[in-house]
Amino acid sequence: MTEEFDTEIYYDDDADSSHIDDETVAVLGYGSQGHAHAQNLADSGVDVIVGLREDSSSRAAAEDDGLRVATPVEAASEASIVSVLVPDTVQPSVYADIESELDAGDTLQFAHGFNVHYGQIEPADDVDVTMIAPKSPGHLVRRNYQSGEGTPGLLAVYQDATGNAKEQALAYGKAIGCTRAGVVETTFREETETDLFGEQAVLCGGVAELIKAGYETLVDAGYSPEMAYFECLNEMKLIVDLMYEGGLGAMWDSVSDTAEYGGLTRGEVVVDDHARENMQEVLEQVQNGEFAREWVTENQAGRPSYRQRRIAEKNHEIEDVGERLRDLFAWADETETEAESSENDSESEKVRADD
Repeated sequence: MTEEFDTEIYYDDDADSSHIDDETVAVLGYGSQGHAHAQNLADSGVDVIVGLREDSSSRAAAEDDGLRVATPVEAASEASIVSVLVPDTVQPSVYADIESELDAGDTLQFAHGFNVHYGQIEPADDVDVTMIAPKSPGHLVRRNYQSGEGTPGLLAVYQDATGNAKEQALAYGKAIGCTRAGVVETTFREETETDLFGEQAVLCGGVAELIKAGYETLVDAGYSPEMAYFECLNEMKLIVDLMYEGGLGAMWDSVSDTAEYGGLTRGEVVVDDHARENMQEVLEQVQNGEFAREWVTENQAGRPSYRQRRIAEKNHEIEDVGERLRDLFAWADETETEAESSENDSESEKVRADD
C-alpha cells in the first residue's frame, strides 16, 4: 500500500486471497464486465457460477467458456458473494429477485455505485456491500489479466456487516487482476458522482459536443467536411493518447510551439467561465439526484428521449463523412477493428440488459 496520495492505493501484496479462496462467487450478467470478472475469477481458482435468465443468449457463451451457469436466483442462493454486473437499469429488478437468497454475512459486490447510492437498491443491514470497479472496458480487463498485467480499479465499502468487507473486496480485486495495477480506495458516493460527471461533462458529452461544434464551425465557414473531420475528430485520438501516456505536460511538449501557444491562449476562450458554470450545474444535478431520477423515469417510460437522441447523433453529417474517409485510408481496417471491439463490448451490455 502507498500513501503518496491523499487516497490509499492497494496492490497484490495488500490483498489476502484466503478471504475469497473458499467462497463461491455468483456473477450476475455476462456482458462487458460480467464475462471478464467471471473468467478472471475462475482462472484465479475461485469457484464461480454465472447467473443468467434461462432464455439468455449469453448462456451458451458462458458455458463455452467453461463456466457453470444457473438462473440469477439459483446462483445467488448457492453463493456467498454475489457480484451484480448487469446494467444499472435492470439491477433493481434483479436484486428484487435475489434479495431473499442473501444470508446474513453474504456480500453484495458491485462495479458501479449508481443504484446503491441513489437508493434504487437498499441492501439488508446484515450483508456486506462492496465495490471493485475496474477503470476499463471488460474486454481489456480480460486481456490484461491474460497477458499477466492488470487493470487499475476502485475499491469502496458501503456497508461492513461482518467487519471483513474490505479484506474480501481486496481479495476479489486481486482475483480479477486489479491489484496488479493498483486499486484506489474511494466511496460509493464519490465513485458514482465523479463517474457520472466525467461521462457527461467531459469524456462522452463534452468531447462529442466540442468535436461537433468545431466541425460545424469549419464547414459553415466554407471549409471542406473532410478537412473539418480530420482536424476536429481524427486527430483527437493522437492528442488524447499523448495525454494518457504522460499527462497534459506530455501533450504540450509533443505538439508544435504554434499549437501550444494557440491552445494555451484560445482554449480558455472556448471553455470559458460560462462553460465552467454549466459544468457546475451538471455536477449539481448529479449530486442532488436530479439526473438519476430523470434517467430512472426515462427508462420507465420506454426511453423515448434516449432513442430519439441516439438517432439524431447517428445521423449527424460528421458520421457519414467519417465513414467514407475511413474506407479510403490504410488505417481503416485497424480503426474499424478497434471500434468494433469497443462497440461489441458496449452493445453486449445493451443486448444482455436483462441477463
